[in-house]
Amino acid sequence: MALLSKKDTNLILDPLADNNPITIQVLGICSALAITAELQASVVMAISVLFVLGVGNVVISLLRNIIPTKIRIIVQLIVVATLVIIVDQVLKAFAYELSKTLSVFVGLIITNCIIMGRFEAFALGNGPWKAFLDGIGNALGYGIILIVVGFFRELLGSGTLFGFKVIGDPVAKTGLYATGYENNGFMIIPPAALIVVGIIIWVQRSRNRALIEEN
Repeated sequence: MALLSKKDTNLILDPLADNNPITIQVLGICSALAITAELQASVVMAISVLFVLGVGNVVISLLRNIIPTKIRIIVQLIVVATLVIIVDQVLKAFAYELSKTLSVFVGLIITNCIIMGRFEAFALGNGPWKAFLDGIGNALGYGIILIVVGFFRELLGSGTLFGFKVIGDPVAKTGLYATGYENNGFMIIPPAALIVVGIIIWVQRSRNRALIEEN
C-alpha cells in the first residue's frame, strides 16, 4: 500500500504551483517583500513557516472538537504565537546575527494570513494527518516563492548568494570603462520583490491558462 493516497499527495503538490499561497491566493506578500533581499533570510523564513504551519495544523486539528467556536481565533493565535516564540528563541540561540536581520518579521509569522487561513479553512475540519500534509504543502509553496525571489534579488542586487561572491568582482572603473559586475541597487529594495513575484505569476499563468481569471 502506498504511503500517500492521491488526495494526500495533492495536499502537498497543489500549493506548490496551481494553488500557491503567494502567487495564486495572494497571501503572505509582506514577508516576500521584506526579507527576500538575502537568500539566507529567505531560506530561514521558509523553514520557520514550515515548522509553524506543519506543527500548528496538527495541534489545531487535535483540538478541533474541544475548541469552543466563539474563542477559536484566540486559541489559534495562542498556538501560533507559542510556536513562533520557539522559532525565535532557537534563532537567537544558534543564529543570533540572522535573528537580528529577520528582526520583527519572525514575530509577524503570527499574523501571516497563510497560517491563520489554513488553521481556519482546513485544520479545524480534518484529522491530524491530513492537516499535517496540508500545512507542509502550503508552507513549501510559500517557501519556494520566497527562495526564488531571494535568489534573484541577492544575485542581481549584491552579486552574491548566501553572502559569497558569485558574479565577478567589485567594479573597478578605469576612465570610461568598468570591469566586473556592477550591482543593481534596485533589486535590494522591496519594489523589486513585487516585480519578481509578478514575473513568477506571469510565467505560471502562461504555462497554465486555467489560472487566468475571466472578467
